[in-house]
Amino acid sequence: MAMPMARPRTEHDFLERLVGTWDVTSDMTGDRPWVEVVRSLHGIWYLAEASGAVPGGGQATTVLSLGFDAGKGRYVGTWLGSMMDYLWFYEGEVEPDGRTLSLYTTGPACAGEGMADYREQITLLDDDVRVFRSSIRQPDGSWRPFMQADYRRRAEA
Repeated sequence: MAMPMARPRTEHDFLERLVGTWDVTSDMTGDRPWVEVVRSLHGIWYLAEASGAVPGGGQATTVLSLGFDAGKGRYVGTWLGSMMDYLWFYEGEVEPDGRTLSLYTTGPACAGEGMADYREQITLLDDDVRVFRSSIRQPDGSWRPFMQADYRRRAEA
C-alpha cells in the first residue's frame, strides 16, 4: 500500500514567500554579511542554506528546514550549523498578524550550562524584507531577545 503524496496546503503559502536569495546582516556577524538561499521541495518542505564569516575568523554554514505537519497542525523544522554539534528541532505557528512565524525549541543555554527554551520568529515585513529574532525564556516566562538578523531579497538577475 502506497503512502498518499503530500500536497501543498494553505499553510505552505507563508513558507513559499521565503524562496529566493537573501543578503543577511546580523548583530551577531557585525559588518560581515551572509547569503541565504531558500528553496522549495515541491511546495512541502523549505530548505534555507546560509553561509558567511563568523566573529573571530572563519566561515560557517547553517541549514534550516521548515514545513507544515498536517497531523500535528503545526509548523515543524530543524536547524543545524557548522559551528556546533547540536541539532535543533522546532514546532510553531503563524501569529494572528499573518506575518510572523513563531518557532519554539529547547537547546543548549547561551550561558553554556544546561538547556533553555527559545523562541525564533520570522517576520515578513514585505515581499523583499524580513526579520529573524531569537529570544530566550526568562524565569518569569517572558522572552528576552538576544539576536536579530535582517534579510533583504536579492533582485533577480
